[in-house]
Amino acid sequence: MRVVAGLLLLLLGLCGSGAQGEAGGLGEVAEINQNTDPKHPADKSTQQSTKQTTCDVWTELRALRDMVVEQKVHMELLQRENSVQATELVSLESRLTSSESKTRDLEKENADLQTRLSSSESRIDQLETENAVQATELTSLGSRLTATESKTSDLEKENADLQTRLSSSESELLISKSRIDQLERENAEKPKVAFYTALTDAGNLGPYNTAITLKYSKVFTNIGKAYNPSTGFFTAPVKGVYNLQFTVFGYHVGYTGVQVYKNNQRIMYNSEKSSENYVPEYFTKSLVLELTAGDEIHLVLPSGDSIYDDRDNFSTFSGSLLFTL
Repeated sequence: MRVVAGLLLLLLGLCGSGAQGEAGGLGEVAEINQNTDPKHPADKSTQQSTKQTTCDVWTELRALRDMVVEQKVHMELLQRENSVQATELVSLESRLTSSESKTRDLEKENADLQTRLSSSESRIDQLETENAVQATELTSLGSRLTATESKTSDLEKENADLQTRLSSSESELLISKSRIDQLERENAEKPKVAFYTALTDAGNLGPYNTAITLKYSKVFTNIGKAYNPSTGFFTAPVKGVYNLQFTVFGYHVGYTGVQVYKNNQRIMYNSEKSSENYVPEYFTKSLVLELTAGDEIHLVLPSGDSIYDDRDNFSTFSGSLLFTL
């Protein structure tokens, strides 16, 4: 660039001096040509050659001047372009600086992103491992769920069956409850009869010359007050079927026996014979009798027989109403 500038300055200087030389030189040449005449042909030829050479030099100088002018114009254009390029260069440098700063920021951000990416990849690997485990567990849970659903379906069917049976049982229970309530009402309306007695604490009774009515004086149970310990008679309060039972105990030589009377009519007689004193002899009998209200039952000790009882209650008489008629 410096060489071109120097050359342009040289050419400009030459153009200035050339213009002066052309004006002065041409005048001098003309003067010389006017004042000098060749005296012989050789000098004339030399003169002509010098004149031709001078014309060629001035022609070249004119051409060189034109080139210099053209270079000057071209240089000005280049200077303008250079100024524009310098402005663009400043702008580009500013943009480059901004780009470099942004590049550094992006490099930092990229480093951060790389770190985060590495962390994310590690986390992804961990999650994939966990996902594989969860997939296995999910498969197991799916199998268990299928089994549970199947079992649930079976239980629902069983529950439906049980519900049906429960409904049927509830209906039967209602019917049974209604029947029980009815029976309870009927039972509440029916008389309750039961008694249990023992004979005496006196020990041995008999033998006597005549038969006597046995009065069981120790009363333990007498529901309905149907037994009278003063007379020894049991009187049926309602018509029904009764269960009667007695136990007879003998402790001395001879016969031990009891007769059962219904309305002063003997309906049973039982006895045992003992050949020795203080050798126990006893028997128990039961009767199931249909009685009408007012019928009487009592026990009789026959003449010649004996019976024994004391605080241990060996000889007893009991009965109860089984059901009414």
